[in-house]
Amino acid sequence: MSQQFPWDIGVYDAHCHPTDAMASVADIPQMKATTLTIMATRGEDQDLVQQTAMSLGKSEQSPERTIPCFGWHPWFSHQIVDDTDANTAQQKEDHYMAVLSPPPTEDKSFINALLTPKPLSELIAETKARLQSCPNALVGEVGLDKAFRLPGIWSPDELENRDGQVTPGSREGRRLSPYKVKLDHQRTILKAQLQLAGEMDRAVSMHSVQAHGVVFDTLKELWKGHERVVLSRRKRDKQQDAEGAVSEDEASAPDSKSPPPFPPRICMHSYSGPVEPIRQFLHPSNPSDVYFSFSSLINFSGAPARKITDVIKALPDDRILIESDLHTAGPQMDDLLEDVARQICKLRGWELRHGVQVLADNWQRFVFG
Repeated sequence: MSQQFPWDIGVYDAHCHPTDAMASVADIPQMKATTLTIMATRGEDQDLVQQTAMSLGKSEQSPERTIPCFGWHPWFSHQIVDDTDANTAQQKEDHYMAVLSPPPTEDKSFINALLTPKPLSELIAETKARLQSCPNALVGEVGLDKAFRLPGIWSPDELENRDGQVTPGSREGRRLSPYKVKLDHQRTILKAQLQLAGEMDRAVSMHSVQAHGVVFDTLKELWKGHERVVLSRRKRDKQQDAEGAVSEDEASAPDSKSPPPFPPRICMHSYSGPVEPIRQFLHPSNPSDVYFSFSSLINFSGAPARKITDVIKALPDDRILIESDLHTAGPQMDDLLEDVARQICKLRGWELRHGVQVLADNWQRFVFG
């Protein structure tokens, strides 16, 4: 018989999407999980995430049940036009021809079915206002995705059978088109949101599919000139002798009065890459602290593969998070969180209560610093 799961310690979902099925939000107060970190992804759910967080606010008897996250997912990055670049096409058709690959030259009906693109400056202003109104809010879900293809136009049958309980804007079972969003355009939208996170001193939840190297290169561009100085042990000992005991961060952090152009903390959500990139993301000179979260749905849907086992064993204790990545709140979300916590504790060789405490502490540090 398995050990009883220690919900009393506090269990925190680092990444989920319950506002994709708004009826399930009513189940959040009855959940065993302590706090859900809820992602926005597109135009249809930004207000829903904010309203959910406001309706389930912190009380004297309990911690916050939700942490809202505001951001534009790479799957919807084509809906944003870069109005900060004078050379960027502003007209709807020209914009989609420029950012989609292959360009839908002979598919005018596909372009007509797409939304009129929102200016990037407007997106950043709206996100900033939401972050200001929610002091604990994060930036997310943002990122890069090389594999994603846009869904096709709704067919009459698909429209007729559409689930009215699902928040609009997602794929919802539609057939996929041949069109992808060019990676350079995705990077433009991502960088603007990462810079806003730096300005607002907020952590970020990062989506990365077949793009871990490009994500790292994008971060490296923003980190340039802000790297932490990594002192050898001998130099660190000499400095401490001369100045008194100071932390490495205090001794090596760049002196800057303006906010940095990068977030203080980043979560690589449902990380599916190999071990090698982890060493780059965790290099001590990086001025952002990078965490890695794991979900049963993405990482443990079958028997644990050797790759994910090696990744979880290679990470430092203090950089591991858990998530459900589920689109409905309630008992299933609790079950997924328990399952992934048990899996990680087993792989790390942690006693269950100890491991759940480590994961809780990591989430607190990721969200609040």
